[in-house]
Parts: sequence; C-alpha cells; structure tokens
Amino acid sequence: MPKFAAPSPRPPGFHFTERVIEALRQRQIETCEITLHVGLGTFQPVRVDRVEDHRMEAERFEISVGAALALNRALEQGRRIIAVGTTSLRTLEHAGRERGGRIEPGRGETSLFIYPGFTFRVVRGLLTNFHLPKSTLLMLVCAFAGRDLTLRAYQHAVQERYRFYSYGDCMLVV
Repeated sequence: MPKFAAPSPRPPGFHFTERVIEALRQRQIETCEITLHVGLGTFQPVRVDRVEDHRMEAERFEISVGAALALNRALEQGRRIIAVGTTSLRTLEHAGRERGGRIEPGRGETSLFIYPGFTFRVVRGLLTNFHLPKSTLLMLVCAFAGRDLTLRAYQHAVQERYRFYSYGDCMLVV
C-alpha cells in the first residue's frame, strides 16, 4: 500500500485497518508500498477548454527495490495490480512507461496527466475515493473505468449521500 507525504489530510491507504490488512494477508494477497509526494497541482481543477492543454505539476516519487521486485513478479505472473489511490496509479503508470512496462526501483518525478484515451500498462484495478468535478483525479477515474460507468457511479453516490474527497467513501474499480 502507498504511503504519502501529502497536503491531503487522509492518504488513500487510510481505508485499510490492521484487521483488513490481516485479512488480505490470510488470502495471500501481496501488498507493497510506494511513495509519491503529492503536490497541490493534483488538487487543482482543470481550467482549460481542451483537456490536452492542461499541465500537471511534477511530483517526486520513490519505488523501493522490494516494491519493484514484487510489482514485476506480479506482472510476469499475470496477476492484477490494484493501485490504492489515483496518485499511486499515476506513479506506477509513469514508471511502467519509462521502462517499457517494467517497474524499476528509484526516485524520480512525474507530471503524468491521465485522462480518457490513456493506455494503461501496469495497473488493472483501482481503489479510490470519490473526487470533485473538473479535477484531474476524476478524469483519471474516467480514463480507467470509462466515462459513462464513472458518471453512473457518481450519480449513485450522490443519490445515496456518499461522502466525497479525502474523508469520503471509496470504490473499487476492476
């Protein structure tokens, strides 16, 4: 699971209690941690007419040797990698694009902006909160799950009074 140094008061892995983590271990579901130092740019709304003109601010990340080994092993074995949070997904997809689909350990920066039409190479599942309109985070979810399905899920969330954003409810997209 990712750990974050972020302006967000609640990192994505916050949904996981020790009890949930232990249940995952008992089912032999492997976890690993990566770090992305989330900047304020992640939370800025898109203010351009053409989504392609939006620019993300660069954010620093780190992937340990152990995490890279675990992720590459999962990829080689055809297992599903589920990102916990949009920023984890961005980090993994950046790393996968840089190294031809393999995850290399190290530090770097990413300004990868994921919006509909993006081709995913690493991540096959996403656990994410509900995000605000016109945000890069919502666009990433639309790219991953499809715009129509995402908007239907959001309509349901509004009708059922789900909580949005950092202290909100989450959804699993696979």
